[in-house]
Amino acid sequence: MIAVFIIYIIIIIALAVYFSKKSKSSDDFVMGGRKIPGFALALSERAAGESSWLLLGLTGLAFAQGLTAIWVALGCVIGILFIWWVMADRLRKLSIDNSANTIPSLFAKRFPQHAFGIQMLSSVIIIFFFLFYIAAQFSGAGKVLFMTFGLSETSGSLISAVIIIAYTMLGGFITVVAIDVFQAILMFFSIIVIPIVALLVIISLDINIAQSIKLAEPKFLSLYSYKSNSSAWLLILSGLSWALGYTGQPHLLARMMAITNRKQVKIARSVASIWTILAYLGAILMGVTGFVLLNNGFFVGGDIQALNEDCEKLLPVMVSYLVTPVMAGILLSGTVSAMMSTAASQLMVCTSCITEDIGPNIIKKKKSFSVSKLLSHRLIIIVVGIVALFTGMFMSDTVYGLVSYAWAGIGSSFGPALLLLIFWKKFSAAGVFASLIGGTSGAIIWKIFFADPTGISERLTSFVFSLALAFLFSLLFPDRKNRVI
Repeated sequence: MIAVFIIYIIIIIALAVYFSKKSKSSDDFVMGGRKIPGFALALSERAAGESSWLLLGLTGLAFAQGLTAIWVALGCVIGILFIWWVMADRLRKLSIDNSANTIPSLFAKRFPQHAFGIQMLSSVIIIFFFLFYIAAQFSGAGKVLFMTFGLSETSGSLISAVIIIAYTMLGGFITVVAIDVFQAILMFFSIIVIPIVALLVIISLDINIAQSIKLAEPKFLSLYSYKSNSSAWLLILSGLSWALGYTGQPHLLARMMAITNRKQVKIARSVASIWTILAYLGAILMGVTGFVLLNNGFFVGGDIQALNEDCEKLLPVMVSYLVTPVMAGILLSGTVSAMMSTAASQLMVCTSCITEDIGPNIIKKKKSFSVSKLLSHRLIIIVVGIVALFTGMFMSDTVYGLVSYAWAGIGSSFGPALLLLIFWKKFSAAGVFASLIGGTSGAIIWKIFFADPTGISERLTSFVFSLALAFLFSLLFPDRKNRVI
């Protein structure tokens, strides 16, 4: 099993070295020169979007809470389909028309009189929340390597961080997308194969799934966990609220901005849709089959204790029981792939914010592309990666919790602003600032003070709050000259 994983790492490094030669300019490093095929960008977006969150977080949630996890999965699927079928082509056209390589620069070029403030504020927000997001990926990788090879979670996180930082630093966006395509295929294989094998094992053991679950935990089969009407609606809305965050995730939307034409958008959205629907079905099925196997004595010893202490270790435990060592190495490589692809994408976004948005505003003197600028991209990737690694080591939250918090902050800050930028001509610079500040402060304040007492997720409340502020401030403080998109 370890030999297969080592081969996987060698393939990643080989891809990184090969594609690093194609990054010959700053534009190549940040956006791939807008020359990457749509299918590759779609697979890259899916690999970047479905990190340890899908393979560890959602499978663990389904394992722990049962069918109520369907609302989370449905929210995510709705959000993914929305950004690909409604936003993607419009966002691509906007970014090309405005020569914008990042979300902050897109806002800045639409509102040039307020460019400095918009770019600085939005970049700081992205970097702040993405540190938690990247930390979640390092933490997830540490869990998988701990359960698989007996490494400490800290050592596993460190090894993963070094590999991710190294290949991202080598070739930038082009390298990340190329490796993402390989990783998306591995991830898809893992999330589909494991639950199918688990089902075959359950059938071979003549286990009645529904009866087994009812005996162990009747609430597991309820879509609303037998809650009262108001509590049930809150549970459903909390799960569906994941859809809102997709509208403002820079590491996903960057793939859409990089697509070259509408034809490639059509190809990309079909690939992304099929991948998403099947992968989320696989994640829920994995959680359910894992629960059934646990309650029928399939797992033994320390693995039972590990699952009781941390449900997010379900996937590596199931792999070790269900398949041969060689196949386990392939499937677990797919799991680590999920974390690597997301962390690499977010490292790129943070780096782009610093080099494309913060840097030019601080250093007023414009310079043409040079080796030193490419070097600065790489140095910043190292710094951001190290900070995220230490953040993950000192955070006690689960992968699901870390991703949920970062998702809410980023999605609520940028989602309403991007939607209004695309669809509402009266959207003003004041509305941009209101969305960014309202989404960030709303997510932080609600998470700290109100999420637990009310049972309402910050993903929902902060998005609604940000959207309302964006509308209100755009009406109260309109731009002198309406924009035309």
